[in-house]
Amino acid sequence: MKTFKGGFHVPDNKALTADKAIEQMPSVTDYYVSLSQHIGKPAELAVQVGDTVKEGQLLAKASSFVSANIHSPVCGEIIGVEKRRNAQGSMADYVHIKANGKQDVELMPKLTDATREQIVERVALAGIVGMGGAGFPTAVKLQPKDPVDTLIINAAECEPYLNCDNRLMIERTQEFIQGVRLIAKAINVTNIYIGIEANKMEAYDALVKLDGIIGEKDEKHDGDIVVVLLKKKYPQGAEKTLIKACVNRDVPVGGLPAAVGCIVNNVATAYATYDAVVNGVPLYKRLMTVSGKGVRNPKNIELRIGTPLSAVVDFCGGLSDDTVKLVSGGPMMGFSLAGLDVCTTKTDSGFLALTDKEASTVLPTPCINCGKCASVCPMRLMPMYIDFYATVGDYDKAVSIGGAMNCFECGTCAYVCPAKRPIVQSVRLTKTKMKEKK
Repeated sequence: MKTFKGGFHVPDNKALTADKAIEQMPSVTDYYVSLSQHIGKPAELAVQVGDTVKEGQLLAKASSFVSANIHSPVCGEIIGVEKRRNAQGSMADYVHIKANGKQDVELMPKLTDATREQIVERVALAGIVGMGGAGFPTAVKLQPKDPVDTLIINAAECEPYLNCDNRLMIERTQEFIQGVRLIAKAINVTNIYIGIEANKMEAYDALVKLDGIIGEKDEKHDGDIVVVLLKKKYPQGAEKTLIKACVNRDVPVGGLPAAVGCIVNNVATAYATYDAVVNGVPLYKRLMTVSGKGVRNPKNIELRIGTPLSAVVDFCGGLSDDTVKLVSGGPMMGFSLAGLDVCTTKTDSGFLALTDKEASTVLPTPCINCGKCASVCPMRLMPMYIDFYATVGDYDKAVSIGGAMNCFECGTCAYVCPAKRPIVQSVRLTKTKMKEKK
């Protein structure tokens, strides 16, 4: 099995939902749809208070090249635009929609044998973004400035607990692969790889049974898509480590995958591309894993974007009394939540409720200079220096000596730290301060 240097084995805790088929979450009464569900400028409102909108109707238009359209998740009335706190703790504008129970749906025309230009245009119209968490507008990624020859689909899903990509590949295999081929056509490449960790053998077997798919363990050699079996290690699914494992190319410091001829997309993003092109469905639903021992009935669910997490928890049977931490996303790169008043977005792949047996509640102590954080860092940085200089407010040295701006916040350093230093928070603080300074 292929892998990369560095990283660490993290217990995956996927058994809670690995065999749970995708369930459709029923509609709720009130939805709150963020205008900032992507990297780049917030989308500009395209409706007015009091309007009645259809499911799938355009709510907000992309306001710049690096932005994304946003569509209504439900048929209902626009109650207003209000400030709400997002999963990262910042205040953002949300459109409040009250569902009216009707089934009016507004879709885009279906495309048959779409051209490269039509695929890119449809992806933009559908508001598709990177659904692994980054939120980068996919239409922008499909128009790279550098020449590319390889498409890599990130099917590693290396974050503990999460299984939504895994279940999608198992239950919607054909549709997922059609989406992969549409993306490959859009960027005009024939080298296609799907990198999948070895703890997803059911998904691996489902993929390699299809015509045109080559499994590394198989003898057939008549396909155009190679499924690369990856060693189970964190952070195997990060773009740079995935590229290294799949095609042995090193993305330069500060560079993007296109610098080495690659484009990386997520499983859910490929499926959303299929749905938009073939069925004309914009991105207003997504799959999410709801897990952790604090959840009474862990599930993999398909829900409408803008659903309050309180409703998600109710659908999964509520929380147990010994829950000590709520997390939006995975436990390594996700964000701790202060409560359940947060609403889902396009980039939310998971929600976790962790008990005191799963989440550490130990307060950090001073660094003991053991160097473990540096030994596991996949980017070969010096996390201990980032944390030290950020703590004393010298953010320039956190960048020049620690390398904070090259960190992709995988959390491996914090996981292995015996002093339980909040290193990822130090990285995020440094990046924020440097952005303010710039």
